[in-house]
This record gives sequence, C-alpha cells and structure tokens, in this order.
Amino acid sequence: MMYIFIVFFGFFALRLVSLSFSIHNEKRLKKAGAVQYGKTNSLLLTFAHIAYYFGALYEAYRTGATFDVLSWAGVAVLVFAYSVLFYVMYKLRDIWTVKLYIVPGQRIDRSFLFRTVRHPNYFLNIIPELIGIALLCHAWTTLLAGLPLYAILLGIRIRREEVAMKRLW
Repeated sequence: MMYIFIVFFGFFALRLVSLSFSIHNEKRLKKAGAVQYGKTNSLLLTFAHIAYYFGALYEAYRTGATFDVLSWAGVAVLVFAYSVLFYVMYKLRDIWTVKLYIVPGQRIDRSFLFRTVRHPNYFLNIIPELIGIALLCHAWTTLLAGLPLYAILLGIRIRREEVAMKRLW
C-alpha cells in the first residue's frame, strides 16, 4: 500500500509541475490578448481530474490494494502518458495551458504527432493517465464511473477547441 502512495504522489507532483508551466503561460497569453474558450468546462475538467485522482487513491486505501503486476502496468501506462504530456508541452511551449486559450496570430503545430493524432494531449496523455492511475490503485469503481463522466467533459472540450481553432486554419 505504501508503494502505491509513493508512486501516486510522484505522478501527482509531475502533474503539479505541468500546472505551474500552464499558469506561467496563461499569464503571458492573457497579456498578449488571448481569449479563453470553455471557461466553465475547463473548471469542471479540473475538478474532475482532481476527484478522479483522489477517488482512485481513496479506493486503493479502502480496499488495501497492494503494489503488484497490475500496479506496474499502471506505472508503465503513466510513464507513457506523462512522456506524451511533456512532449506536447515541449512542442507547444509558450501556448500550452490546461485551459483553452487562443491568442491572436497563434501558430498551429503541424509536426508529425499533431498531424497523426488529433488532440494528442487528450488521447495520448489524459485518457491513458486516468487508466494508469486506476490500474496503479486497483480503482475499478473510479475507472468505471469516473472515466465515462470525464470523457463527457473531454468531448465537450474537444468540440469547443475545434470551433475555436477553426479561426486559425
């Protein structure tokens, strides 16, 4: 159980690093005249992400989950998800945020990953991250109840992002 908590909080700390990067970029984007889209949706996604993480952690605690092969599979999925997250942050650099901002004259990344996978941050980072957390914590209730709810909010986010980005294409 202790190993699950240590690994969990290690990945949670990485998520906080990405949040810090996002906040820094958000301040700069606002100064440059960026417009935020889907403000309520972004707030709901933030709450859903936090609730999912701590729901999985609580479930691990409640069931007395142990660190085993399934937990290692969760760690592998999380390593993949966070690798994609940091790669996307690297590629988007100054325009990457957890919120949806469009700045006048914003560039569109047309590199291989972004041409190949529409919304890689969502499909190769967030969804695998949530699955990885559930595997790490043996959190089946969190996975089966939380992931579909999160997917609804993410679907709304993707639609809003598509509409906002159309102006740039």
